[in-house]
Amino acid sequence: MSYELGMQAINLEMPDIVPRTEYAYQLAYGLQKAVTGIDVNQDSDGETKFKAVTSFEKIWDISLFWATKIGNGIFGDKRTTMGHAGFEEGYKDFIDNKHQAFTDLDDIYNMDFDKTYGSINIDETADMFYNDLLERSRRHPTGVNTTGIYVTCISGMLEILGWDMLLLAAGEDAKRFGEFTIRYSKWISQYFKALAKSKVPVCMIHDDMVWSSGPFIAPSWYDKYVFPYVKKNISYLKEAGKKVLFTCDGGYDQFIDRFADMGIDAFIFEPLTDLEYICEKYGKTHAIIGNADTRIIMRGTKEDIENEVRRCMDAGKKCPGYMFALGNQISPGTKIENLLYYNEMYEKMKKR
Repeated sequence: MSYELGMQAINLEMPDIVPRTEYAYQLAYGLQKAVTGIDVNQDSDGETKFKAVTSFEKIWDISLFWATKIGNGIFGDKRTTMGHAGFEEGYKDFIDNKHQAFTDLDDIYNMDFDKTYGSINIDETADMFYNDLLERSRRHPTGVNTTGIYVTCISGMLEILGWDMLLLAAGEDAKRFGEFTIRYSKWISQYFKALAKSKVPVCMIHDDMVWSSGPFIAPSWYDKYVFPYVKKNISYLKEAGKKVLFTCDGGYDQFIDRFADMGIDAFIFEPLTDLEYICEKYGKTHAIIGNADTRIIMRGTKEDIENEVRRCMDAGKKCPGYMFALGNQISPGTKIENLLYYNEMYEKMKKR
């Protein structure tokens, strides 16, 4: 049922039930235990964790599994590490390692991506994408699985440079940094071509182009150096008949129309972006995935939680491709009773 609901939404066929996806429930061990009855925690063995996750996915009827294959690993040791804040229970994922890969602006402006990061075999990488999808589908058989590219443009350059050097390079010489950005997009295009050649039907493309407050460089810069080249890369997927789901965190109200112009099939976004605007303008032409506010579910009253679910459903139910989700994700530290009530409200309102 979950797979059928997910594909109906992606294909804009308006299923009778609003399907859902969720993020980071794999780390919500208390929620998994409450929902499935399986005694699982952070220190459980892999088999127990796998059983708890897959059981949870069935009970909560998860229709879409968010995943990409190409991330910061493609840069090897030629990338900046900025450390990692504690997120998981007990903050065991905290990482304090910091390494700046590039510190000279001229080295950045003159970077040759082929020499620095090499090239790939398109056919072999296409097979890699498909095998990744098959493995994900084996592990999560009940919904629509995806694979794709995380480091599309800004996110890729951020992995290479880190925030300090990225902002410095953009601020010191926007034109030369723009040319660096174009070269990056042309280099990453080989992965888009491989994904286009693969047998993957639903592609997840990610790029965090903005901050919570919106663009961090002038929009005209994005228009000149980012959007035309991301659009070109997405065109390889569209010409191959793929469905393209596009994810961007932060507040991208200013770029909603530009994202649509890139040829994407679905918007995936956080509560910082305007659900109502997207539903009103693109509700009949695009799938829309999101955007219940995790802060409300984490800290709100039952009335607050019910109102938040209703806000999303009131906007999304009229759209044939709407899929409900808690965006950004299920946050560790959220009271279990809040999450269970959140699910209760979804179940109450999910029928069209």
